[in-house]
Amino acid sequence: MTHSIGRRAALALGAATLAAPALAQPAFPTRPIRMYVPWGAGGTTDVEMRALCDAAARRIGQPIVIDNKSGAGGILGAQAMLTDKPDGYTLGQMPVSVFRTPLMSSRPMYDPVNDFTYIVHLCGYLFGVVVRADAPWKTFPELLDDAKRNPGKINYGTPGIGTSLHLTMERIAAERGLDWTHVPFRGFAENMNALLGGTTDVLADSSGWSQLVEDGKCRLLVTWGEQRAKRFPAAPTLREVGIDIVSASPYGIGGPKGMDAGVVRVIHDAFKEALDDPAHLAVLDRFDMPLMYKNTADYRAFVRQQVEEDRAMIQRLGLKLN
Repeated sequence: MTHSIGRRAALALGAATLAAPALAQPAFPTRPIRMYVPWGAGGTTDVEMRALCDAAARRIGQPIVIDNKSGAGGILGAQAMLTDKPDGYTLGQMPVSVFRTPLMSSRPMYDPVNDFTYIVHLCGYLFGVVVRADAPWKTFPELLDDAKRNPGKINYGTPGIGTSLHLTMERIAAERGLDWTHVPFRGFAENMNALLGGTTDVLADSSGWSQLVEDGKCRLLVTWGEQRAKRFPAAPTLREVGIDIVSASPYGIGGPKGMDAGVVRVIHDAFKEALDDPAHLAVLDRFDMPLMYKNTADYRAFVRQQVEEDRAMIQRLGLKLN
């Protein structure tokens, strides 16, 4: 009898010991999450990501704190994640320049496909070409004609080397035989300040220019979407002016390589719900940004396909960083 009771007690103690680690692990997350936004504060991406992270934080139960890491064409957040722990407490907005920059380098700093955990795909941009209200060009074809007649005369600003803005402007130049000068900045605010201050002639950027266009301080020459922008129906698309390019530069959220699948699922679900939050949808509407959700598996597949397409485009244009 005593022997039987002792054996049962030992078995119970062993079971409790085995269960203890599982019971001791708290549910994710238990503290604030950091979100790298690799653009300057106040720009289109920063405003959108702050609204989205606020909405996701309410669903996930912890603050999601924006950490702006502007510069280098939008890759500084991704580079920081190369040494961050894959515990879910550090995430980053992943612009397509994260895919492209290593492809233009003779010494790639990371592998865009395998060195990150891709979690959820979010949305895209409305891109456009803007000039000051007193600029001589009333239409995009007029700008192209001037650039053709005067090689090297016109310069244009973008948020950085390797961004969709940079590559698309160079694709246009290659197609039309133009010679214009690229001036990279660390984000929209610097780009727009240079335009308004007369340092640059032309701005190619996301729709942070909307209010300045509506206020008459800037002139929108062309947009880069499938259709004309809702807020700017008078502005033609690139296709409408004879350039067969559509560019929305879609992006998502990633984390360091090797994240736990359960943690990824929690983050994915919170941000998927946050996409449809009214405050976030209002920001998308304000900037004419299209919602472009993809789940984790589809996002990973998209990255692989995008990297191969970008590799071919970069080789065709002969773009190199070093």
